[in-house]
Amino acid sequence: MSEKPELELFENPHPERDYCVTIRCPEFTSVCPRTGQPDFGEIVIEYCPDKLCIELKSLKFYMQSYRDKGIFYEALTNEILNDLSGACGPRWMKVTSRFSPRGGITTEVVAEYKPEK
Repeated sequence: MSEKPELELFENPHPERDYCVTIRCPEFTSVCPRTGQPDFGEIVIEYCPDKLCIELKSLKFYMQSYRDKGIFYEALTNEILNDLSGACGPRWMKVTSRFSPRGGITTEVVAEYKPEK
């Protein structure tokens, strides 16, 4: 998969209430742009929906689109946050990427979206 699949959304069943949705993608894979080696990790998405929620099957295909993509962790985390927050317009969103050790080093990147008031 080279292109990002379209994210499907559905209406928030309780837009009158603040609540948190946590989605874990424990088998995430991308590619190191320097070495071409696979990077394995977990992506955790937390958000407070406003009018729309993210449909999980389309999210799965979106995440799989990174399988062969060469991208640094920092760019990856922020790109996912931009794509997801841009699609569903949440009240708040946080994306955390935790990657498996490589050469004895682990990396965690956290990016957060808060709409301007």
